[in-house]
Amino acid sequence: MEWTVIENLLDPQLLIVLSACWVLGYILKRTPRVPDWSIVYIVTLAAVLLSIWILGPGPLPLLQGFLCGAVAVYGYQLVKQTKEGATDVTND
Repeated sequence: MEWTVIENLLDPQLLIVLSACWVLGYILKRTPRVPDWSIVYIVTLAAVLLSIWILGPGPLPLLQGFLCGAVAVYGYQLVKQTKEGATDVTND
């Protein structure tokens, strides 16, 4: 598979949606009344709605929204787990 295929999976217009979802997830994580299990659903819903708003209705914007939400949650978890792993190594 060529790299251009991977680059084309996420529309460049949606980088702002991805960033907004990352910030939204961070804010929700710090909000005491929001259960952790619901954050992924809220972020995904926000990503889908924003993607449809930016790109218009259709199956591709829906898929792009799911990808934005997934990448935002995955990216947050990647950073979080890396920090926790680094902390565990220094404590040993």
